[in-house]
Amino acid sequence: MKCAKLAGSLIAVGIMATGFSAAQAQDLTGTLKKIKETGSITIGYRESSIPFSYLDDQQKPIGYAIDLCNKIVDTVKADLKMPNLKVAMQPVTSSNRIPLLQNGTIDLECGSTTNSVQRQQQVSFGPSYFVINVTAAVKKSSNINTIADLNGKTISTTSGTTSVPLIKGYEKNQEH
Repeated sequence: MKCAKLAGSLIAVGIMATGFSAAQAQDLTGTLKKIKETGSITIGYRESSIPFSYLDDQQKPIGYAIDLCNKIVDTVKADLKMPNLKVAMQPVTSSNRIPLLQNGTIDLECGSTTNSVQRQQQVSFGPSYFVINVTAAVKKSSNINTIADLNGKTISTTSGTTSVPLIKGYEKNQEH
């Protein structure tokens, strides 16, 4: 296998949250208020987004994003003075993670989610901790080296990811 570069634009992967900020002396609002009132925080995690968020051999979520989210939970516990804050884990997919944040099913998503302008209009992001170009895996013998080389070929990608609009945007630009 080799990778064909699809686009030069950078993709930032970040932790998403709705309404997180350091707890202040003022009245809590948004997600922090909900967490304080319920005594619980729900973390959305991906089951197979290695090395960011995935299940170990005992089906427990682990990974770099999970480690970062656990640090956030520790900070929330300290800021809200809730050392016994209950932490619930909720599996999410690339298609449902943003809706579950928006409707309050999860309070924080820990995985490999692209921080895009469109998504920033829907949810808040923490600092980006990984930056990558979108690539496609193809057979070495395929002679595919650019996105243009994929013209007329079947492409498979994960629904709900930023590669879908990227590929569609390329196709639309090629029609003109």
